[in-house]
Amino acid sequence: MASIMNQFAHLQIPLEDVAKATNNFHHDNIIEHGGVGIAYKGRLLWSGRLMEIATRRFDCKHGDGDLEFLAEISALSDLKHKNLVSIIGFCDEIDEKIIVTTYGANGSLGKYLNSLNLTWKQRLRICVDVAHAMSYLHYDEGRDYAIIHCNITSDTILLDENGEAKLSSFEISIKQSVNHKDQVCPCEHTGTMGCVDPTIEKTGGVTHKSDIYSFGVVLFEILCGRKALTENEDDRFLPESAKYHYERGTLHDIIHPHLLNQILSPQSLLIYSKVAYSCLNEDRAHRPDMHYIVAELEKALELQLHCENIVRPFFSILLKSKST
Repeated sequence: MASIMNQFAHLQIPLEDVAKATNNFHHDNIIEHGGVGIAYKGRLLWSGRLMEIATRRFDCKHGDGDLEFLAEISALSDLKHKNLVSIIGFCDEIDEKIIVTTYGANGSLGKYLNSLNLTWKQRLRICVDVAHAMSYLHYDEGRDYAIIHCNITSDTILLDENGEAKLSSFEISIKQSVNHKDQVCPCEHTGTMGCVDPTIEKTGGVTHKSDIYSFGVVLFEILCGRKALTENEDDRFLPESAKYHYERGTLHDIIHPHLLNQILSPQSLLIYSKVAYSCLNEDRAHRPDMHYIVAELEKALELQLHCENIVRPFFSILLKSKST
């Protein structure tokens, strides 16, 4: 591992600087309790710039922490996309393993699922952003390997100051040869409860279609304004509830009430919900790939924007006529 880490030596950040940036890992700065450690936000003065950062502090008691630490550094060092977080550096000293990345100034999408301030148009844009990021991970002409993220959730999607989505948390991601894209990869950690591909247990591992399932769950979270798993509710497991209502044509019963009046294009909703539902197919082979998902979500966004561009001028003319 030491020889591999040497190639990333230019990314090393002293522990003292990371501790100072996070106010000594103060609990007020906690962003997320992840499977391999806690993530903190902070402000780091680095290379003459004061930056908003996210730091993932790996749990050193975790058996495979070294491998996951290296996996995330390696992945983030290679990957460059506007909808992925960017690595700033890492710390590996005094039994501390910490990865420092750019931070979405508005925090995770998970905080806003039920927000009245997050409009349907904004939600669609976020979906398109994440779909582009996932498409880049699963296939890019500039790489001879694909990345299976393994932890697509509303909490691993960060929003920057402009509301643009950035996919984060690559600590359990898996590299896979493009030529073996459909091959099952064994994995110890399977992501977040409620968003995990249910076929993993049957097949003994993940494929890129496991990410597709998780993204389908996130699409329904965004549409319904709630997390995949909700305690003390009859329909506590959103994927099952979403599939039930979609198949019976009663999806409007679980859509976030605030969004119902904002969805101006029935066709947009039809395309969106069809994509989300197809992602949850129990048969991996029948789940769509990311190229298709990107195209369909962009179409859903275009239809919504088209309706908004018609409705707004109409109401503007109507209001003017009433005032004269």
